[in-house]
Amino acid sequence: MTLLARTSALHAEASAAVPAELLQLLQSAKRIWVIPHERPDADALGAALGLQSILTQRGAEVAVFCADAPAKVYEVIPTIDRVLTSPPEWTPDAVILVDCGEARRAGRAGALMEALPSSVTRATIDHHVSNSSTSPLQWIDPTAAATCEMITLIAVALGSDLAAEEGRLAATLAAGIIMDTATFQHSNTTPRTLQVAGLLLEAGAPISEISRRLYRSKPATQVRLHARVLDRIETSDDGLTVWAAVLNSDLQQTNAQPEETEGIVDTLAQINEADVALFFKEEGADSTRLSIRTKEQGLDATKIAALFQGGGHARAAGASIAAPLDDAVAAVLRGVTSLRTGRGTES
Repeated sequence: MTLLARTSALHAEASAAVPAELLQLLQSAKRIWVIPHERPDADALGAALGLQSILTQRGAEVAVFCADAPAKVYEVIPTIDRVLTSPPEWTPDAVILVDCGEARRAGRAGALMEALPSSVTRATIDHHVSNSSTSPLQWIDPTAAATCEMITLIAVALGSDLAAEEGRLAATLAAGIIMDTATFQHSNTTPRTLQVAGLLLEAGAPISEISRRLYRSKPATQVRLHARVLDRIETSDDGLTVWAAVLNSDLQQTNAQPEETEGIVDTLAQINEADVALFFKEEGADSTRLSIRTKEQGLDATKIAALFQGGGHARAAGASIAAPLDDAVAAVLRGVTSLRTGRGTES
């Protein structure tokens, strides 16, 4: 099947899925800020940069503005050098949050968005089931495996050229889908996800190479860091909960960067005996980052994250906890045990 045929096959579904009001905004706005969540991952970055490329094709001036610089691992995204960590000097007609439910989750970029004049249109595009957006213009689709899947549908609905820039647009969007499905291994992968991925592959996305660089390529410092942390695995709830923590001293001892902790929680989640995996990252004297993975028979990860004002998906979620590492670990383990007890009582 040719790229044109694949695009045509998806056009009716894309047109039905994307809200008409959102398409109207994307067709009419001339200056747009696109803002992903803080500590952006491949889906947040791919969605923001992909939308930028799509709207630039229509003649709009678009800036991707993020609170944090992308981690080195996301250099696999060919348009990554377009991310700004300072706002452009011009005021937008519209600002769009992607892969993010509310401004506060976009950090400094979200705060600047909130400070824009009320005449600036706000919109949200996200696939997180925990999204609590109050934006008057939003497209939230928890059935999408990734926000990049949704942005691809926008491209199809608008008649954009997905093969633009010698496949860079397609590769940008594919990176987010590959990350959020773990190369199509997670249960969030649907027939539409695969249809979209096939479209991006046909448009020039090197899916196998992106997958290799995201999941099967690590610097020696990252391997040493993972080995150090995984040597301290602990369990609770009779082995049903498994957890580990990375200390700032671990990073110093291995010469690793903070982003090289990526993937540890997914390794913990591979332990057969556990249905909840928790990974704690010491960020400061009174700040801890929590990552959660759960199995189909386990707790809903968003319920664990919600105890600490976090969010995500049923099987993958996270939160920032304003507490020292030891206190955060104790609080989360108590919360998980309590949720298990409550679930048992309800059943």
